[in-house]
Amino acid sequence: MTATFFFIQVLNGLQFGLILFLIAAGLTLVFGVMDFINLAHGVQYMVGAYLVAAFSAWTGSFGWGLLLALPSALAFGLLLEALIFRHLYDRDHLDQVLATFGVILFLNQAVKFVWGAAPLSVPMPEILSGSVEIMDGLLYPVYRLAIIGAGLLVAALLYVLVSHTRVGMLVRAGATNAPMVSALGVNIRRLFMIVFGFGAMLAGFAGAMVAPILSVQPGMGDNILILAFVVIVIGGIGSIRGAFLAALLIGLVDTLGRSFAPNLLRLVLDPSAASQTGRALAPMLIYIFMAAVLFFRPSGLFPAKR
Repeated sequence: MTATFFFIQVLNGLQFGLILFLIAAGLTLVFGVMDFINLAHGVQYMVGAYLVAAFSAWTGSFGWGLLLALPSALAFGLLLEALIFRHLYDRDHLDQVLATFGVILFLNQAVKFVWGAAPLSVPMPEILSGSVEIMDGLLYPVYRLAIIGAGLLVAALLYVLVSHTRVGMLVRAGATNAPMVSALGVNIRRLFMIVFGFGAMLAGFAGAMVAPILSVQPGMGDNILILAFVVIVIGGIGSIRGAFLAALLIGLVDTLGRSFAPNLLRLVLDPSAASQTGRALAPMLIYIFMAAVLFFRPSGLFPAKR
């Protein structure tokens, strides 16, 4: 174990955490403002990856593919909201869970029908290929640094949007007391539509950004959706600040746990047992961390004020 390897894993954890934040930010707004449980939010992540793969192949450029994928992901999210989700807002949570789970199954099959079941690859953009030397002996992929930079930029823009604009004021008010906002003359359905579409676009952006480093395949959003729910539970439902901090913590805990848990266990166990126990324990660390946070702060780190 070297300092260079540790720093690389920290950067990997930050990158993973910021991808989680892009997904969880939209999810926590939808849940916090609309009280709507959307299990199909991970599908938007998958659709974003497929859209950038399709548009990149069509235009021959990842940049143009990304620019076309973002409004397409927004339009797709608004279409789902108009056709399906808005009819579920007044239903109980069990109905929402069942209906959105059905959407997951349908869209996973739909992408197989359109693009096939085989994984797709998206070429790395030429300008962001290669590695850069961060410090002596430490080379890190430029594209992964670009993901970190894009995630931080989106987080900053979200902070300005939510904290310093009229739309952000309405979103925060809606997360606190949606009936009162509606009583004051705000079109709450339009607010719901804006929040849902924006959340869908953020998830699509996350999928588009990871497409060049991961395989684009059906069901790719299912597992990461679970982690996104962990993020909003730890951060506090409806809190962008909480989602940001929790996503970074989850990214670091997961990445560092998988990298160093076996080595740390070798201090107390023999190498074979340490390796097996470490591999089994590492995926559990984020849930242990969630349980610890909820034990001390049942509403999360930064719950939206009610």
